[in-house]
Amino acid sequence: MWVFETMTNTLFEEIRSFTKKAIAPDGKEYQNLSIEAVGKIANKNKVLGKEVEIAALEGGVVPERYQRNIGTVGIDGQIKLLQSKVVIAGAGGLGGTVIELLARMGIGHLIVADGDSFEDSNINRHLLCHEKNLRQNKSQAAVERVRQVNSGVKVDSFPHHVTEDNAAQLTKGANVIVDALGEIGPRFILEAAAKKEGIPLVHGAIAGFYGQVTTILPEDEGLIRIYGSREKAPGFGSERELGTPPTTASIVASFQAEEVVKVLLSAENLLHNRLLTIDGESGNIEIIGLSS
Repeated sequence: MWVFETMTNTLFEEIRSFTKKAIAPDGKEYQNLSIEAVGKIANKNKVLGKEVEIAALEGGVVPERYQRNIGTVGIDGQIKLLQSKVVIAGAGGLGGTVIELLARMGIGHLIVADGDSFEDSNINRHLLCHEKNLRQNKSQAAVERVRQVNSGVKVDSFPHHVTEDNAAQLTKGANVIVDALGEIGPRFILEAAAKKEGIPLVHGAIAGFYGQVTTILPEDEGLIRIYGSREKAPGFGSERELGTPPTTASIVASFQAEEVVKVLLSAENLLHNRLLTIDGESGNIEIIGLSS
């Protein structure tokens, strides 16, 4: 503890030399720290940018990249996000957008799991995919993207499919797990690992204009209330017939990312034992109870 406090104090002494006054959109004055300053301090002290940002926030200085977050999550909330670890299982249409949003929100440690590589048909909806990185492993592409968007956070690649053998390793120590997988079987494996570790899981799925999101706490029945028993559940949802357009993926991923933030901040009104269903064609959004 003494070493950590000493490092924090040392960082803040440097932070103060880079701090500037600024005016927020609401007209109030605040102390801020630029992205460039964070990078310089982090490089000099050989720490991650998030450590500099946490020290700044603890001293009432707002890293400029998070200034537009503060009105919603507050300084203490932003610190909590930077101190959090989130696993995203699946870096495709859903997961890629979730990763992007969580990196911009300032989640301090992201672990991205996906054993697949980008194919031509992915480019319609995969935010991480572009013409020059086709055939690249999706989780590795996610690491590159996060480092471009927010070099201050830690991001790790887990370039494997979720299996019975590796799920416990993947989920251990996480604060939240995101289910952005395509196959239903691995979803159940991921959920079982999350429940064993006592970790909330945010589930999302899409098919055509339709999407769904729910937050599964360790004590919940969870996926069995959506798909039935694991043994009788189909291998895939109806996305193979209805397709997976980018608009639906973006909507569902946004709700998933929002749920992750709410879980991390202990917010009320989680989609706990409730399934948010989206019909993009009609514009209807409904919430269905999942409790028995």
